[in-house]
Amino acid sequence: MKESDVLKLLENIGAVIKNSHIVYTSGRHGSAYVNKDALYPHTSLISDLCKLFAKNFADDGVEVVIAPAIGGVILSQWTAHHLSEITGREVLAVYAEKTEDGGFVIKRGYDKIIAGRKALVLEDVLTTGGSVKKVIEATGNFGGEVIGLGVLCNRGGIKPGDVANPPKLFTLINVALESWDEAECPLCAKNVPVNTDVGKGREFLAKKAK
Repeated sequence: MKESDVLKLLENIGAVIKNSHIVYTSGRHGSAYVNKDALYPHTSLISDLCKLFAKNFADDGVEVVIAPAIGGVILSQWTAHHLSEITGREVLAVYAEKTEDGGFVIKRGYDKIIAGRKALVLEDVLTTGGSVKKVIEATGNFGGEVIGLGVLCNRGGIKPGDVANPPKLFTLINVALESWDEAECPLCAKNVPVNTDVGKGREFLAKKAK
């Protein structure tokens, strides 16, 4: 499946929003958004996309797949399932959880599963790469050997050096999203209504109302 085919599939289910006024997690504004939450209810599509990850990393000796909770759990499960079918051996699926200070921890006994195993790290959307970098570092800290990083959408032009240098970075789609600081946002200047369904629009408007 080509990158353009994946992008078309995401557009068909409304996972790619265009011509809107979005406030991103970073606080910057833009007109487009990759809504991963619109993708997860479509189990058949998720399965197909995760099979692409599995095929790409089938020869890398993956023993366990790990991703950051919450959305990444779904990617981890499906990809491990397909890797198990392709390789004929069980590939495990675990997840990392965010801590109150913004870090990531591997617990629930998953730290013992990671130790000494070859791990594939997955992420849904890469913007700055900060979260998945912490997951990669946590995997290494618990004794796992990260063999690669699979990403559904790289919208920040992230390179391996930005995310703790995984040996292999495989991305299904790359999307360049233009963004502006609030003070320079042309959509704010035109009073285009902020989208409160996705991103941080609701929080932005609540803060402005104070």
